[in-house]
Amino acid sequence: MSGIVDTIQGRRSVRTFENKPLTPEDRAYVEGVIQSIETPFGAPVEFRLLDAAEHGLKSPVIVGAHEYVAAKVERIPGAELALGFAFECFCLRAAERGLGTVMLAASLSRKSFEEAMEVGPGEVMPVASPVGYPAAKLSLRESMMRKAIKSDERLPFSRVFFSGSFGTPLSPSDAGRFEEPLEMLRLAPSATNKQPWRAVVDGDTVHFFEEHSLKESALGDIQKVDMGIALSHFLLTAQERGLEGRFVTRDPEAAAPKGTEYITSFEAAR
Repeated sequence: MSGIVDTIQGRRSVRTFENKPLTPEDRAYVEGVIQSIETPFGAPVEFRLLDAAEHGLKSPVIVGAHEYVAAKVERIPGAELALGFAFECFCLRAAERGLGTVMLAASLSRKSFEEAMEVGPGEVMPVASPVGYPAAKLSLRESMMRKAIKSDERLPFSRVFFSGSFGTPLSPSDAGRFEEPLEMLRLAPSATNKQPWRAVVDGDTVHFFEEHSLKESALGDIQKVDMGIALSHFLLTAQERGLEGRFVTRDPEAAAPKGTEYITSFEAAR
C-alpha cells in the first residue's frame, strides 16, 4: 500500500467513469471507510453511500457513475471545516483502492441528494461525490473543464506560505519539518481551483488562514470546506512522517491581508 504522500501526489479528480456499479467487495470497502472517519474539528459528519438510479441522483459534469457518497453536518461552528476534512479523508482512502472521486457542490441534482440524505432543519449537505472506476479516457466535457479551471496548476509555495508574518514569504528550504506537510497541503483540490489556504509558520506553530474569493451561499462558506480538505493533507502527512502535534485555536492576531480570515493553528510537539 502506498503512503499518503504518494496518494496525494497521484490522485486526480475523476468525472468520467466506467459505466458499471461497484463490486460487492468495493461497496463494503467504501461503507467501512465512511463509517470509520473521524475529524479533529468537533462537528460530527454523517456519510451515506447512495445508489444513483434508486434516488435519481445525477450531475451534468459526471459520466458513467452508478454510486455517490454524500455527507451532511449540523450547522454549527466548524461544520464546514470538519466536513471538508472528513470528505477528503474518504477521497484519499478511495484513491488507495483505485476508486475515483470528485467533490461536487453546485453541479448536482441537489434536491434529490438532500432527500436521499434526509437533510433536516439545522443541517447542511455542502458536497457529494461520485465513486467508481475511472474511465481510461476522459470525456470531452471533463477535458475542457480541467483546462478551463487549470486543475493541475497550483500557486507557488512562497505565494501561500509565510515566515513569522504575511510580509515574509516562506521558501521550502526554510520550512524545516513543516515542508512536506505544507507541500501536500498546497496540492489540495479546491472549488474552481481558488486555493484559499494561507499559512504563517511561527516557530513550532503553523497558523492557517482562509483568503476569501468566493461568496457564501445557502450552503455556507464552501471555501471553509476547502480549508478542511487542505488541513487533512497537512495532518495526514505530518502523522505519516512522525510529526506529532494538534490543532488549536490560537489567533496570532497577525496583520493579515484584507479578506483573509484566521481559521486554526497546528501546534507541533517539541
